[in-house]
Amino acid sequence: MLEYTGDPFSIDTYVAQLAMLRDEGFARVWSTQLPYERDLLTALAVAFREVPDIGVGTGVLPIQNQHPMLMAQRVLTLNAIAGGRFTLGIGMTHAAVTEGMWGISWGKPIRRMNEYLNGLLPLLNGEPADAAGELVTTRGSVMIPDAPAPDVYIAALGPQMLKLAGRRTAGTVTWMTGPQTLGSHIGPVIRSAAAEVGRKARVVAALPISVTDDVAGARATAAKQFAMYGQLPSYRAMLDREGFAGPEDAALIGSESEVSERLDALRDAGVDEFVGATYERSAEGRARTRALLRSWAG
Repeated sequence: MLEYTGDPFSIDTYVAQLAMLRDEGFARVWSTQLPYERDLLTALAVAFREVPDIGVGTGVLPIQNQHPMLMAQRVLTLNAIAGGRFTLGIGMTHAAVTEGMWGISWGKPIRRMNEYLNGLLPLLNGEPADAAGELVTTRGSVMIPDAPAPDVYIAALGPQMLKLAGRRTAGTVTWMTGPQTLGSHIGPVIRSAAAEVGRKARVVAALPISVTDDVAGARATAAKQFAMYGQLPSYRAMLDREGFAGPEDAALIGSESEVSERLDALRDAGVDEFVGATYERSAEGRARTRALLRSWAG
């Protein structure tokens, strides 16, 4: 579950939203980290103390601007606060962010992620890291008692990143990826790679969703609100693979029965966990969508 409320900067709003979703019966929320928003891990430290009995995953934290040791320190501290309710999703973000905003090369993404995991995964599991790499080097230990290691997911869409995710992590978190692509590309590639090393990999798929009688209005809102995802190369490739003109085609929009059919198609495509990104302008519209998700999952 993920909600776009129009107030991404308020910690109080975030805590209240998390409590509402917990009270409605949702098991886990996936939260985004955009480059101009509040620091998500700091917000989660507050939220986990305030709201028990619900899990939260990051969908996703970029790796380029945080060394693996810093990431491990922050994540283990947070999961100690959360009592093990935290799930770590990481990714490469986009060249426009890493190079355009941060001045960090986006080159060699597979090598960078692999070297990052070489440092991060041992640290999360309470082991020392001694990983010298071409792009990322990590040496040392972190000592954070009573901090369980979280499951780690990678935002993977291309075949090489999917193989890496399958071999080394719990799975992948996708966005703007439809059922045909999930069923014929994402799932088979990551699960085959995981099976080669005796692992299992899960597919978490996130998409905009709106249960509404005003389909045209909801499509127009989705086209405007998610326009940038039709331009970023990685998501554009997924939309093209699915035959979608834009994000509004990827969004699940329609009546309860129509949206349920599209949710069924995702389940049939092998999606293990669906993350509904509600984006209706009105609280009533978002509540209607959440009610359908609860009914469908039940």
